[in-house]
Amino acid sequence: MTADILNMKFESYDLGREVTIKGYFVTLLKTLWKEKEGFDGKRPFGNSDWEYDLYAGLIKNNLIPGKLDKDGYVDEINKKAAHEFVLNEIIGKL
Repeated sequence: MTADILNMKFESYDLGREVTIKGYFVTLLKTLWKEKEGFDGKRPFGNSDWEYDLYAGLIKNNLIPGKLDKDGYVDEINKKAAHEFVLNEIIGKL
């Protein structure tokens, strides 16, 4: 299941393109590596709430419960459950 999740595509508005979950985390890690102590954990891609692009993709693919608005943005989400899913089912299995 992990390989399937890592290859799942979603629209990242912060990155301005469709990416896989693997590509998203690789880009995040590259940003951290390049910026070092200047890395902004609140706005690694320039905007706050950057994790919501990923959450929207997970909701759209029925991997976490939640609701999207008419434009595809997260409208309702259990943040704790979403956070735990990412930690345990994606990052924890790399």
